[in-house]
Amino acid sequence: MYSEKVLDHFQNPRNVGEIENPDGVGQAGNPKCGDIMKIYLRVENDVVTDIKFKTFGCASAIASSSMATELVKGKNIDEAWSLTNSAVAEALDGLPPVKMHCSVLAEEAIHAAINDYRRRKGLPVLEDKEYNHDHGHQH
Repeated sequence: MYSEKVLDHFQNPRNVGEIENPDGVGQAGNPKCGDIMKIYLRVENDVVTDIKFKTFGCASAIASSSMATELVKGKNIDEAWSLTNSAVAEALDGLPPVKMHCSVLAEEAIHAAINDYRRRKGLPVLEDKEYNHDHGHQH
């Protein structure tokens, strides 16, 4: 059902917690299935030097948040923005189809945090793509 990587990131999630006085905060949630992710960024010279997350959700949601933060850490803001949910799922060696929305939430939360950072910096906010959350998924 779940890959070793999903289980590993679920049982030993990386970068959990909050950053005090973060440079950007983003939240994404899917009220239908109750997953909520919050991402905190520390950005220096346009590089994500620290990233933390708090996720309320299933194993896949937690694993997706953990892997996404790992993939973004140390990257510049533009690279971080280009992280896709499919890249998160691939890095986890795949998610069950009914759980793909968890990786989408991770992408959205990171986008929201980057846009929050851009807003604080007086930079134009980037357009996020439209996500369709009506997949009728169950937990």
